Amino acid sequence: MIVFDQVQKSYQVGGRAIPALHPTSMTIETGEVFGIVGHSGAGKSTLVRLINLLEPPTGGRILVDDENITEYDAAELRAFRRKVGMIFQHFNLLSSKTVADNIAFPMKLAGIYSRTEIRERVAELLARVSLTDHANKYPSQLSGGQKQRVGIARALACRPTILLCDEATSALDPQTTQSVLRLLADINRELGLTIVLITHEMDVVRRVCDRVAVMDAGEVVEMGAVSDVFLHPQHPTTRDFVFESENIDRDELQEDLQKANGRILRLTFRGESTYKPLLGSVARESGVDFSILSGRIDHIKDTPYGQLTLSLVGGDLDVAMKALEAAEVHVEVMR
Repeated sequence: MIVFDQVQKSYQVGGRAIPALHPTSMTIETGEVFGIVGHSGAGKSTLVRLINLLEPPTGGRILVDDENITEYDAAELRAFRRKVGMIFQHFNLLSSKTVADNIAFPMKLAGIYSRTEIRERVAELLARVSLTDHANKYPSQLSGGQKQRVGIARALACRPTILLCDEATSALDPQTTQSVLRLLADINRELGLTIVLITHEMDVVRRVCDRVAVMDAGEVVEMGAVSDVFLHPQHPTTRDFVFESENIDRDELQEDLQKANGRILRLTFRGESTYKPLLGSVARESGVDFSILSGRIDHIKDTPYGQLTLSLVGGDLDVAMKALEAAEVHVEVMR
């Protein structure tokens, strides 16, 4: 769906070119939810604004459906942007217009829809985001979650094929965030939209994204399937995000590991193996004793996973390692 070919972006400040995005190449597949995560100033918002050319690239090519959109003229660009919906962190609703009028606004601007088409489409979208009873209210009368649902409906008004979400949940409380994420997941599944989601929260990526790119200082430092990046982070920036999302204090973790005896392993389970009573059978087979130093069980999108950090003492450690690997458990030796 979207291909970045050595795309870069710089801004002129005081006669100097300041890079916001270093040359970047990546592909976003049709129908996937692609997450871009990074701290403030990492370049993620610049990257997403390049997709609909709100920011023109300084160099490189951007292909959407095999067309080089960086070569579009003004008319072609206007037509293309109708295929790209965008959701904003602070909603960006028009305060003087009702909920229904906010949703209808991009269709009226497009100038290609009849009044009947607009009215029917607005009613359809209000039902999809569960706001039918709020059609005649104004943004000031809505909660944050309701405002974001209006923003989502507005972004869908012209039937886009791409949906860009720039920190769409950052202004929401945790419970409302989960509701909005479920709505986005339903939209992706039912409509087949390609969603590009910008966030600084790894938990958001874990819950809805298929793949993720991690950015730092204008560069993509790690990219891959969310399960691989989340469970086995390679770059220090990615590890920081994962530890922050799990409320893990690195210093405390190292202190705990230093106090433990024996071999220290981190085990990663995915899918149904997460729920199997594997450790007991391994202990009986190998004769090792184990202590659980830390652990978690959760989901990455729809897939359950578990991670345990153990210290193993006594018995036959080689037999224990082979039994774990035979059960398709990912084993990382920490000490």
